[in-house]
Amino acid sequence: CARLGAPHSVVFGGFSADALKSRILDAQARVVVTADGQFRKGTSLPLKKAVDEAIDHMGADSPVDHVLVVRRTEGEVAWDDARDQWWHELVDRQPDTHEAQAHDSEHPLFILYTSGTTGKPKGILHTSGGYLTQVAYTNAIVHDLRPETDVYWCTADIGWVTGHSYLVYGPLANGATQVVYEGTPDSPHQGRWWEIVEKYKVSILYTAPTAVRACMKWGADIPARYDLSSIRILGSVGEPINPEAWRWYREHIGGGSAPIVDTWWQTETGAIMISPLPGVTTLEPGSAQRPVPGISAEILDDEGKPFTEPEKVGYLVLTKPWPSMLRGIWGDPDRYRETYWSRFGPEYYFAGDGAKYDADGNIWLLGRVDDVMNVSGHRLSTAEIESALVSHPAVAEAAVVGASDEMTGQAVCAFVILRGAAVPADGDTDAVVQELRAHVGKEIGPIAKPRSIMVVTELPKTRSGKIMRRLLRDLAEGREVGDATTLADSSVMQTIQQGMTG
Repeated sequence: CARLGAPHSVVFGGFSADALKSRILDAQARVVVTADGQFRKGTSLPLKKAVDEAIDHMGADSPVDHVLVVRRTEGEVAWDDARDQWWHELVDRQPDTHEAQAHDSEHPLFILYTSGTTGKPKGILHTSGGYLTQVAYTNAIVHDLRPETDVYWCTADIGWVTGHSYLVYGPLANGATQVVYEGTPDSPHQGRWWEIVEKYKVSILYTAPTAVRACMKWGADIPARYDLSSIRILGSVGEPINPEAWRWYREHIGGGSAPIVDTWWQTETGAIMISPLPGVTTLEPGSAQRPVPGISAEILDDEGKPFTEPEKVGYLVLTKPWPSMLRGIWGDPDRYRETYWSRFGPEYYFAGDGAKYDADGNIWLLGRVDDVMNVSGHRLSTAEIESALVSHPAVAEAAVVGASDEMTGQAVCAFVILRGAAVPADGDTDAVVQELRAHVGKEIGPIAKPRSIMVVTELPKTRSGKIMRRLLRDLAEGREVGDATTLADSSVMQTIQQGMTG
């Protein structure tokens, strides 16, 4: 698509027909590329069916002229001769070479839809020149990519921005040798990733904290069975990594010595903005640390004034343009201005994340601003309370949200997954819950004690591994659960709801 100058919009394969329909209509896409199906944990699942349903639902409004279908699973598919074409039949009759077309640096490269607070997806627009420049630059300096000798592996799903920037465009622009993997970390067994690292001698591994915590839950004995000595750089992306997971990742995957680059950036920024540089930065577990060279960031207080006091919670902003910045929300300039440029005025890009400095001037990201709670006038970070919960030996993973409370304004509500050995045989978790409340009080202070802690077996996550706290907040406040189309597994919310009422 990039070489043809055709702007693309990649849509995650787990989306419903309705989610696909809204994206096709918003982008006015004329061609849809799909497959007959996809494999997940060894089972084939249909894909083209959702495309057919989406187009049928649009009726006369459909902008789609053609559907190209890749033969992947050999499954049977419905066929429209006027619209559908097999990929192999079309591609096989093309010339063997293609001269890439030259385009203006501001020519649209892709639209990527990301969740908005309203539930209506935002079409984030990136253009060619600046985006490619910054993803190549950051892939080179943050991951220390050496194309001649490294084997690089970004585990992200290709349909999300991490997959775009650090699985496709950055590594290809740098000429990387890389692993591209279709599958989950636990299929056909929980050592699958480490088997791949050993086999291909992966030297740079870039993954999400949620994957690291899953591996922690399964146990350190699993990666210990494999030779991971080829790894020299580890990366983290998607959300702040709690210090315990950071240390486990370094010790059990990085041999105790591999630098971890804990990267902060967004779909909107296009590329990494804040991160340690391997071999340069003195690492601080759990902190993204400093803006990369060329990036200017500050933390503002409620009045929009910059400050540098340690431990004071404020709002992260970017103060100068950067090459890969989003050029707009597709077809909605008003929403673009309102979302990113109105909170503190047009001289600041408002990232929507809370942040603080430590005594050394490192930046600590505290999650979305709506994940910074105000409990009795005290500003508390969900990430901080989650970190305290996960530091307890009984807890494998935690998600915290602020729910409305008549007494305190907001109250802390936690959802936790227990480690296998900590799950009581009789299923009665009351004692564990009380112990966890006391633990949070000891780690942070009585003000941070959760009003409620619910033990769950899963947490609602997007395909990129981000916990959808908005949905948990709906549950905590007794509301109908909002749009769950971006979840990797939409049945998770039903499971949690049943657990709350059961």
